[in-house]
Amino acid sequence: MWPILLVYYAGVVTAAGATITRAGPGKKEVRKIVLFHQGHPLPDCHTLLRKRGGKIVRELPLVHALVARLPEKSEIIEELSSNPGIRLIEDDFQVRTVALPAIRIKQEQQTIPWGIERIGAPKAWQIATEEKVKVAVLDTGLDAGHPDLAANVQGRKNVKFPGWQAGDGSGHGTHVAGTIAAINNKFGVVGVAPQAEIYGVKIFNRMGNGYISDIVAGLDWALQNKMQVVNMSFGTTRPSRAMEEAVGKCVQAGMVLVAAAGNEGKENSVMYPARYPGVIAVSAVDQQDKLASFSSWGPEVTVAAPGVDILSTYPGGKYRTMSGTSMACPHTAGVAALIFAQDGRLSGRQVGRIIHRTATRLPNLSPGEQGGGLVNATALAAVARLIEAPGVEKEVEA
Repeated sequence: MWPILLVYYAGVVTAAGATITRAGPGKKEVRKIVLFHQGHPLPDCHTLLRKRGGKIVRELPLVHALVARLPEKSEIIEELSSNPGIRLIEDDFQVRTVALPAIRIKQEQQTIPWGIERIGAPKAWQIATEEKVKVAVLDTGLDAGHPDLAANVQGRKNVKFPGWQAGDGSGHGTHVAGTIAAINNKFGVVGVAPQAEIYGVKIFNRMGNGYISDIVAGLDWALQNKMQVVNMSFGTTRPSRAMEEAVGKCVQAGMVLVAAAGNEGKENSVMYPARYPGVIAVSAVDQQDKLASFSSWGPEVTVAAPGVDILSTYPGGKYRTMSGTSMACPHTAGVAALIFAQDGRLSGRQVGRIIHRTATRLPNLSPGEQGGGLVNATALAAVARLIEAPGVEKEVEA
């Protein structure tokens, strides 16, 4: 398997797909996301669920919901589902990272990874402004002390385990962050946007496990803290209304959300959240510009990006190569950061449109495999032209 988040069900799974946990001898519970109508204050909703034996896990104010462990009894779930204050009850299922072992690389003098070169990032640095752009990496955490990242790490938040450090015991999040914004210095590697500000949002544990509600809470943090770009190198084959609504609100607020297409390795297999409207869905290509064997593809793909044997940062001041659409995704997030740095007045939709319009069409790949083409870091040179050309601004907003 490859480093992309796949659906993982903890505990015992029923025929209906609900996640069941044991709550003492003879008792079973299901972990649910309960979405309420806006007219019902969440404190009152706490009371409603507790009266039915629910145990509140957390609030999700972004989608006006509560996460709760409820008795498995079907009559209780049915009773709650018919309550006029509740608009939907869905499983809070788990997702997890599944990665091939990273290959250790000894780095001394600085190397520009092949993917960074392929998308034209070095040329973009020559014309890029130094305006800071805030990029959130929703992942397994971040090694904030890595010498190739430390100066660009401006904050970390542990959503998975509130109150604890947002370190990275997995390596996935640190690797993703390096592709986005490793510093342009004399050692290690350099990222697509080496001036970008990185914020590590830990939504998965060191084993790569996390709930849908962790993703929603991470998006809420990103929105509240005015992130401009959000990298989501994860995915699931199973849709979630709560996640879809959270994504929609972030897109509506003007954020650029970039997501890995998935590692299903077949047509019409783009995963969620990459499938959701407004999200930039990224497939993966290799050094020969061929679609990676593991990459998902389909009509939802926005662009392709390098995703095979990608060299980047790793916890402990180390470097590793990894493969997956998880690695393609941050190449595109970095390009979004470069475009925002060039013109901070742009909306998220405009940035997405520019990325799609300026991608390099690969002749041997279909639109479903590459979307608009290979993401192009030199797109930022065309920002002013695209926005100022007569009639184009409206198209970019579309």
